Amino acid sequence: MGDVFRALADPTRRLILDELTLRDGQTLFEICSRLIAHGNTSTRQAISQHLAVLEEAGLVESHRSGRTKIHHLNTEPLRSITERWPLTD
Repeated sequence: MGDVFRALADPTRRLILDELTLRDGQTLFEICSRLIAHGNTSTRQAISQHLAVLEEAGLVESHRSGRTKIHHLNTEPLRSITERWPLTD
């Protein structure tokens, strides 16, 4: 669970997750293009490293389609956080 908190601590990674929430199944190129619209000037290599951290935390899953890597949002790790500290009335 520590990996999830570390992954969420970075604003660029949170922005990547926001973009995957709006449109799941994006390539690295698509994610970079969408982040530019938010004023993010990170390089492709930096975004790729952010995606690797998100994948390690289980928040992003990817698969290859030919030479293209497609990234998908996985909310399961977030559910385990909310189950750990349930709200009580």
